[in-house]
Amino acid sequence: MKTSIIHRVLSVLVILATLIVWQGCKPKAPDSVSIGDAASRVYVAPGKYDEFYNFVSGGFNGQMSVYGIPSGRLFKILPVFSVFPESGYGYSEETKPMLNTSHGYVPWDDLHHIALSTTKGEHDGRWAFGNANNTPRVARVGLKSFRTEEILEIPNSGGNHSSPFITENTEYLVAGTRFSVPMGNNKDVPISSYKENFKGSISFVKIDPQSGRMNIAFQLRTPGFNYDLSRAGKGPSHGWFFFSCYNTEQAYTLLEVNASQNDKDFIMAVNWKKAEEYIAQGKGKIEKAKYAHNVYDEKTHMATSTMEDEVTVLDVMELPDIVYFIPCPKSPHGCDVDPSGEYIVGSGKLAAMMPVFSFTKIQTAIANKDYEGDFGGIPVIKYESALHGEVKKPGLGPLHTEFDEKGNAYTSMFVSSEIVKWNVKTLEVLDRVPTYYSIGHLSVPGGPTSKPHGKYVIAYNKITKDRYLPTGPELTQSAQLYDISGDKMRLLLDFPTVGEPHYAEALPASLISANSTKLYKIEENENPYAAKGEGQARVERKGNEVHVYMTAIRSHLTPDNIEGVRVGDDVYFHVTNLEQDWDVPHGFAIRGAINAEILIMPGETQTLKWKPLVAGVIPFYCTDFCSALHQEMSGYIRISPPGSSVPLKFSTGVIEGQASGAGQ
Repeated sequence: MKTSIIHRVLSVLVILATLIVWQGCKPKAPDSVSIGDAASRVYVAPGKYDEFYNFVSGGFNGQMSVYGIPSGRLFKILPVFSVFPESGYGYSEETKPMLNTSHGYVPWDDLHHIALSTTKGEHDGRWAFGNANNTPRVARVGLKSFRTEEILEIPNSGGNHSSPFITENTEYLVAGTRFSVPMGNNKDVPISSYKENFKGSISFVKIDPQSGRMNIAFQLRTPGFNYDLSRAGKGPSHGWFFFSCYNTEQAYTLLEVNASQNDKDFIMAVNWKKAEEYIAQGKGKIEKAKYAHNVYDEKTHMATSTMEDEVTVLDVMELPDIVYFIPCPKSPHGCDVDPSGEYIVGSGKLAAMMPVFSFTKIQTAIANKDYEGDFGGIPVIKYESALHGEVKKPGLGPLHTEFDEKGNAYTSMFVSSEIVKWNVKTLEVLDRVPTYYSIGHLSVPGGPTSKPHGKYVIAYNKITKDRYLPTGPELTQSAQLYDISGDKMRLLLDFPTVGEPHYAEALPASLISANSTKLYKIEENENPYAAKGEGQARVERKGNEVHVYMTAIRSHLTPDNIEGVRVGDDVYFHVTNLEQDWDVPHGFAIRGAINAEILIMPGETQTLKWKPLVAGVIPFYCTDFCSALHQEMSGYIRISPPGSSVPLKFSTGVIEGQASGAGQ
């Protein structure tokens, strides 16, 4: 008996020792996480809605993504600069013109930054703007339809990175070239002539306050630097824009060494009100420049592409009082303006501190001509004269800063993988939390506006390593949600993202959700190829073109039998969705098509072009699940050899050759 008891006691001790050792080796969550409470903070119950929409750049996929906050749920991928087979964007005849450029059809780009429209410095829920970094363009997405409504190509640009940042009333959008390049009539120059021949360009794109339509009002010709990021002034600094600039060394090879020689680069302060005065005085120079302007019409459901041929240019090295330089620790990345409009934060990513500049001091320095010299004739304001103060030892690799409504700032630290919270006025570091890993941008809902909603900050990390299940050599991108409602930041949620997110903006869902488009009224459909009822469905031949005017409704296509089409014909399927019920899109695809399907919203018309290459009977079908009989929503088209005498005919629901209509 005693031996049995001893064995039991020893067994219990072994188990306890094992548990202690296991607990000691078990990875620990960050101190800022309380798992149960964090889960409840981000949980959105079935049938309930998220508090914020979060619009996230897709980076190398060229799109935007829409997430809910705080849940981190992905709602939608918005096709912008890249073709999107899911909806047929860039494949349908109606949307192909959206991707036209002066270089031809460009079906991809690199979307880095989002800007949400504002009124009086506050988000208004009308539009989201995005930049195309590779083939320089800016886009406008309508936040009623969640559809790309306009794309404007930017000429005189070597790469559109410092974009598409907007003024506080969405008067202007700016697009600054990332790379300076030769401009003007002679662009074929030696690369080694960088200092003599390479110039920068900042485009000011005017935005119509009612329609949102964009046009290039003027461009500023600037010194040959790299222009990275920017923010508009607000409140007292309205009328000004601030840009981070690097490569003031004007190097053209091995930039990681040669563009990091100077102790300081510049923040460029632009007085756009002064630029407007020069334009009004007729001092702008008209230059020839070819660029595309693409617009999607909500009434016709069609895009058009117009080629423009000139821009107005102001040379800031010849016209005074438009541009001033402020020294900033070398290789600045972020350039951010606080909600009051008084403070401008420059993030020198190779510096161990962050300067905060005062707009009031900048104006005083300009008035007193308190300069340390000039660069290319442009005044360089003395660093100390513009400085509000420096944030000491904030972290390593400061990149981007956003703000809450309490006077605090949040800066991403790429090298030390953390978010640092600090007070804008006192410059005191208040808190820091780790991110996983190597954070790039970060986003506070309303953070770049005059009215932040300081409840959360979202980190967009460049490296994930061990955060998610492995998916081969390329891991998903990582976003992390932190609670910033209290004195200390607390990690609430990890969630994966699509593409490689750079910047994102979030705004209250209430600004958008109530106004969201639910369907298009069929009677208001002005597409010239629309069939507004099954009685208008038909097939017509025009030479070697065959136009199929087709309708889709649960659960059949009209017509669903077509004959008399020949190999080599250009066949256009103009499909009109007759549904007038919310959330009942129909899709259309045909076997052997080399483009994609098309997705047609209720009341909308979209067109798929198809060229049959072989004779036979080819099926087509609806690709978007619409009803219990979705599988039955299909049809056949007969393709005959070239020169065939098979008559053109079409039908739906006719058996044994009893056609409902025919045409030749």
